[in-house]
Amino acid sequence: MKILGIIPARYASTRFPGKPLVDIYGKTMIQRVYEQSIKTKGLAHVVVATDDERIAEEVTNFGGQYVMTANTHQSGTDRCAEVADKMPEYDIIINIQGDEPYISPEQIELLSTCFSDDKTQLATLIKEINTDEELFNVNIPKVVINAQQEALYFSRQTIPYLRNTEKENWLKAHQFYKHIGIYGYRRDVLLALTKLKPSTLEITESLEQLRWLENGFTIKTKVTHLETIAIDTPEDLKKISK
Repeated sequence: MKILGIIPARYASTRFPGKPLVDIYGKTMIQRVYEQSIKTKGLAHVVVATDDERIAEEVTNFGGQYVMTANTHQSGTDRCAEVADKMPEYDIIINIQGDEPYISPEQIELLSTCFSDDKTQLATLIKEINTDEELFNVNIPKVVINAQQEALYFSRQTIPYLRNTEKENWLKAHQFYKHIGIYGYRRDVLLALTKLKPSTLEITESLEQLRWLENGFTIKTKVTHLETIAIDTPEDLKKISK
């Protein structure tokens, strides 16, 4: 089983143009993500998937490898699929977020272990929620899972709803999980996902993974105890200093 790590990176971010090239203590964001990723045990190879020559040049400068992709992709999943199509020698694709400069290699490795089960089609990570701030924050997607640790549903609302419990006691009464946005796919499944049309639930919640669930794919989950810090806006850079 050969596993390929792909870091989608585009320059034209609406909220943070040029984000992959922003300097973080002497190294660009994309370099830090790449260097963390290549530390991962089990990854046969890591590439940056980009549609921008400036990003490609930076990857070359720090000794990384990249694959040029179309500039019409609507998501990182689509960009990963183009690379997977060009590199058929890999069985598993790990979609590594390009805006998490200190992503842990242990998280990537944990996700990869999901595919030791031949039945796994897709995989992602989840983390226990321990504060009311996270629990009721609609910007943090929540997930409920079944007994096989497969995702049943993702929502920006707090799920499940505890009908007979006061909200201030929800964390004491039930274990809630939030979604950590890193994905793994079997190559054939990834290529199939890109042929699916946006679904009703996906559009309603603005969560891409709901399209996959609506179309009958199963998403295996594993619990991580490590936190991630994503840089979505210039203001988020302040998180790094903390």
